[in-house]
Amino acid sequence: MFDWNDLRHFLAVARTGSTLAAGQALRVSQTTVARRITALEAALGVTLFERRQSGYALTPAGDSLLLHAEAVDTATANFADAANHHIRQASGMVRLTAQEILTVTILAPVLRDLRRAYPSITIELDTTDTVRDLSAGEADVALRSARRIHGGGLVCRRLGDEPWTAYCSRSYAASNGVPRTVETLREHPLIVGGGGRIWEIYKAFLEQNDLGSAVAIHHASVTGILAAVKSGSGVAILPGFVADADPDLICCIPVPGGVERGVWLVTHERVRHVPHVRAVMDFLGDALSRLARRPVGG
Repeated sequence: MFDWNDLRHFLAVARTGSTLAAGQALRVSQTTVARRITALEAALGVTLFERRQSGYALTPAGDSLLLHAEAVDTATANFADAANHHIRQASGMVRLTAQEILTVTILAPVLRDLRRAYPSITIELDTTDTVRDLSAGEADVALRSARRIHGGGLVCRRLGDEPWTAYCSRSYAASNGVPRTVETLREHPLIVGGGGRIWEIYKAFLEQNDLGSAVAIHHASVTGILAAVKSGSGVAILPGFVADADPDLICCIPVPGGVERGVWLVTHERVRHVPHVRAVMDFLGDALSRLARRPVGG
């Protein structure tokens, strides 16, 4: 019996006329395409292509089998469409927990688009810096900022790095210039705070760089920090995953190497295949991964 996946390679070569072009279309190497074609021919006991210097040409047998392969391709696409339609019809409530810094910035427009795509799904949003216990059912899906995720039965997807560095507003830069080194940050008012785990990040940054004397404003919430830096009150240390999505903010200092923190999408094995939970996981994963692929400081 042949490998069903080999039909994709057969169709790609038949349509493009070469293993090189087929590999580019399938995003695999030319060697892989040639190997899969050879394996398919061996499994079928039929020569599908004539290997020519100018490329691959279908043999009469390959030409006659092409219609059947295209029918399989169409059936596969129809099957996937039917499955996606089933997921789009998913309904129910998904309890989503996320840190405040993610909720008030990048998550709001993504949830708007999620609602448009899945109008029958209701999101119960829990904005907190407390780590909810997904294994105990305290939430269905979690969006977390962390170095790593701990817990039995958790299904995790790292969406991207979360590098922290200094940002200021464009209005602040116009009036005060942009600090380009950690040393010059001492000449600018720093906005810090956030409470909980966010404050731990600020505290470590201040201690490591001896910047305690530059602190001008200490806000208890992330919302306060964002409002202050955007108003032009000073410079704040923010995660690029969040700050780079705001056109009013300027990245001041390059991100140091070796980024350990990341943004994670997490659910529990118990609910990962529930249709409306899976729909939310897939949608958030795709949307937020695209944001994570932006150049830092972009």
